[in-house]
Amino acid sequence: MKWTGMYFLGYIILVLGLLGVLWKTGVLETIGTTWTLIGLVIAIGIGIMVSVANSGTKENVEIDRK
Repeated sequence: MKWTGMYFLGYIILVLGLLGVLWKTGVLETIGTTWTLIGLVIAIGIGIMVSVANSGTKENVEIDRK
């Protein structure tokens, strides 16, 4: 798995953990389902943008042929 995928997987686990905390404390009940889903989509979109931005430098490999 590439580093971009690993970074995004870690971000998803973080978001799921935060959702678990919000659910356990009862905050999600006061916010509502629609706003929770909107926030989740925004958080995943930010995670994709950050993981692609941190994917590293793009380099060309040159092979010397004799």
